Amino acid sequence: MTAQKPNYWEYVRVEELLSLQSGLEASEEGLTNDEVLFITVHQVYELWFKLVRRELGTLRDLFKREVVAEQALSDAVRAIRRVTTLMRQCASHFEVMETLSTREYLGFRDKLMPASGFQSGQLRQIEILMGLLDEDRIPLGLGEDYVEALRAHDGAASSAMRRVLAQKEDRPTLAEAVEEWLYRTPIEGVGPDHADADSVLDRFVESYVTAQHGEIERSAELARSRARGDDEVATLNARYEAEKQAIIEFLNPDGSQAGRRRKRIRAAMLFIVSYRELPLLAWPREVLDGLIELEQGFVIFRQRHARMVERVIGRRTGTGGSTGVDYLDGTARSYRVFRDLWAVRTYQIRKAAHPELQRSEFYDFRNG
Repeated sequence: MTAQKPNYWEYVRVEELLSLQSGLEASEEGLTNDEVLFITVHQVYELWFKLVRRELGTLRDLFKREVVAEQALSDAVRAIRRVTTLMRQCASHFEVMETLSTREYLGFRDKLMPASGFQSGQLRQIEILMGLLDEDRIPLGLGEDYVEALRAHDGAASSAMRRVLAQKEDRPTLAEAVEEWLYRTPIEGVGPDHADADSVLDRFVESYVTAQHGEIERSAELARSRARGDDEVATLNARYEAEKQAIIEFLNPDGSQAGRRRKRIRAAMLFIVSYRELPLLAWPREVLDGLIELEQGFVIFRQRHARMVERVIGRRTGTGGSTGVDYLDGTARSYRVFRDLWAVRTYQIRKAAHPELQRSEFYDFRNG
């Protein structure tokens, strides 16, 4: 028997898709175009979120391998770029939502209550998979956490709640997997299991801090030369001294085992972005740059969401009882996963000021 040859509308399930925009009604016949638009846009968001979840899951699985081959990093970068593009697309969809006027939206808004975009289980799954910590979450404002907010009205666990709980158990997160990969990164050609690992790490950190302090002092001298009076000089001195202290604390978290581990991860980030021209660091650098761009995509998505809501309904209480725009603005400010990668931007220095590597040949391409 030969396989059936599909038509386009069968392959992408067009008829089923077009039957799903009725919301709470039996059909969409009695709905306004505004309400159908609202439903359709949110369905499209959920489809984009599905693709984001799949890509992030594949990306996490790649980094949780015990050995991540250099050639596999090109696949990682491809996945990162796709997720970044998807989030850019998601942010652009708010422009469609902004074609809703306040009056027309209010015409059907009460039908939504107490439903809320906060109940998008897929978006919560994405945040968890990336590595957003529970302690960093902003409460919805009704005394319940984000998981409890996903219960059905009768108190039972909803499908969204079950998916989120399952995601919380699915470890490691992307951030944890990437950090484990960074921890194994050879610094000055020496990995963490080498007998000289600690001494080589400390030597690199000390040389980098010295170089960075020299760069800060160059900037300080220029700033002081333009200062107007002793008070400005004192203010500038305090600021630049704080910068010097900041990198010391960043690269020397504490003397505990966890602190040493964090020190190596942070040093690896600086090592990769500083010596990015070395052949074997080219793809790792693309990964780190890509993760920053990916998270920036999420930040912009949240910022854009807040501005869309403010434009359409102002600063009234959200349908789910949240503080509305204030809640969304709060998530845009504080929901960060790759905080150390962002911090590294503060501590990078000019290429000419980089400490000279002892074993740069370790990072050359090898034959065989």
